[in-house]
Amino acid sequence: MIFGPRIELKSPEQLVTMRRAGLLTSAVLKAAREAAVPGATTAEVDAAAEAVITEAGAQSNFKGYQGFPAVVCISVNEEIVHGIPGDKVLKAGDLVSIDGGAIVDGFHGDSAFTMIVGGDSAGSSADIALSRATEKAMWVGIAAFAAGNKVSDIGDAIDDHVSSEAPELGLVEEFTGHGIGTAMHMPPEVLNYRAKSNGPKIKSGMCLAIEPMLTAGSSETITLADDWTVVTEDGSRASHWEHSVAKHDGGVWVLTAEDGGVAGLAPFGITPVPPAGS
Repeated sequence: MIFGPRIELKSPEQLVTMRRAGLLTSAVLKAAREAAVPGATTAEVDAAAEAVITEAGAQSNFKGYQGFPAVVCISVNEEIVHGIPGDKVLKAGDLVSIDGGAIVDGFHGDSAFTMIVGGDSAGSSADIALSRATEKAMWVGIAAFAAGNKVSDIGDAIDDHVSSEAPELGLVEEFTGHGIGTAMHMPPEVLNYRAKSNGPKIKSGMCLAIEPMLTAGSSETITLADDWTVVTEDGSRASHWEHSVAKHDGGVWVLTAEDGGVAGLAPFGITPVPPAGS
């Protein structure tokens, strides 16, 4: 990742634009999810995602980023992140993580989800549990952003949750969340694990992409020869969930969730609030 020089705090008006980028990102990923059916190639899934961006008259923030050739990353089974779409044919029961984003009026959205091709009925109970655990870890991190004082509270909460609720899973440390706004990757770095550093204070106007990655085995990773695709060292399956989230004077709002995070944060007793003017 390339990080800019400072933490960018958004005005209420800028948060409204961030929400537009977030909703378009959600639509892009929805199209990718619908296209990811048994027999489809990952290139066809990417094309469905790109069509949504094109129709909206927006820009992809993935395609061309450091040379990445597609609008979404599609990571299958043992692939954790940054899988390049191509001629790989999806099969029922594959565990697929799709990561994508969009730029609207200069502001970025970024989100990811994991799915089982053919629906949960086609997948193994272990894969379903892995994806659900990763999604829950993401919401734990978002709740910590809502209630915490420091960015490091997010990683602390995710680490503590995984250690207590799913200790058999591997928590990937090589890849982290990040600030987001006028660039896709900005300060601060958002760790998914407990570390000694306290990190910067959480402030109104801060927007973060929170994105834990869990594996069914070892958390050690290998980057393939394409210099993008990251896989588990032991061949175990992996899951990746991500949302872009805004903190503002009224609370938090999940920019890339259609409901703003209402359902995901309800178990934590947190009610997200849209930014003023949105």
